[in-house]
Formats: sequence, structure tokens, C-alpha cells
Amino acid sequence: MDFNSSTLSEATSKVDAPVSLADCTQPALIVPRLREADTAGIISELSRVLHREGGVPDLLPFYQAALNQELLTSSALDCGLALPHARLGGIKRLQFALGRTRAPIAWGGKRSWPVQLVFLLAVPATDAVGYLQLLASFARLGQQPELLAQLREAENEDAILAVLGNIRMRQG
Repeated sequence: MDFNSSTLSEATSKVDAPVSLADCTQPALIVPRLREADTAGIISELSRVLHREGGVPDLLPFYQAALNQELLTSSALDCGLALPHARLGGIKRLQFALGRTRAPIAWGGKRSWPVQLVFLLAVPATDAVGYLQLLASFARLGQQPELLAQLREAENEDAILAVLGNIRMRQG
């Protein structure tokens, strides 16, 4: 391998790598007003959105995997986020659907943290590094009350996406 092809390969991988949380979603995957109001219903609603947009090839296995994972271990955080996920073959790229409830809800049970922002992660079975970088980005988001408030108050999908663009993902 010569220098030029090595440099091109490095440049290409940096272009493909997500830079912010906005790079892992799109306006069609954002639901500013969820219709559902419980854990199973919200995971179902967001699973259908991911499936409709081509991020999840098989709806039922994805929904069941995400719900089962959530029932085993709640992903609710004390900052008002929930991060349910499913890692499956057939998912081509790491992405998420985001749903927002009108008011905080008990996520997964009465003893859970109240949640208003739900990020349903669709994770390729082989993308452990990207998944961990995404989780680290959500952990940083959880420590930034001003950005959380902006996400809760944003008027529409594009405004939410703009806020997500301010949350950088750690590279490497």
C-alpha cells in the first residue's frame, strides 16, 4: 500500500464516521409528540418509524429484542433520557429514532426515573465501537441540562436535529 491510498482510506473513514448525534438520525426518525405513553408502546412506535425509514429490515424481531432488553435492564437515566436498543444482524448502520413525551413518564416501572426523551438505538451486530461512542455521547448529553432543555422545548423535527448537531461524538 502506498502513501496516497493510505491517506485516502483514512480520509474516507473520517468522512463516514458520525461527527455529532445529528449524523445518526434524520428528521423522519424524530417524533416530537409521541402518541404512546408507556415503555412497550413507545418502543413499538419508534420501531415502526425506524422500519418505515429503512433502518430496521424486520420490524417484529427488532421490537421484541429492544423490548426484551429494556425489560431485563432499564435504560432510563436520572436526567430524563431512556436509551432502549437492539443489536441485530441486518441492521446496516448505527442510527436512532427519537421520541418526546408531552410530560415525563415512568419508564419501565413505577420505581424508574421519569423520562421525557426516548432514543431507540438500532445497532448493527458488528458495530461495538460505534455503539460505545454513541452511548458516550448520550452520557455527555445527560450532563448538559441546557441542551436537554433545548431538546424538550424544540418546536419541530428540524429544531431537534439542530440541537443534536451541537452534541459531538468522540472519535477513535
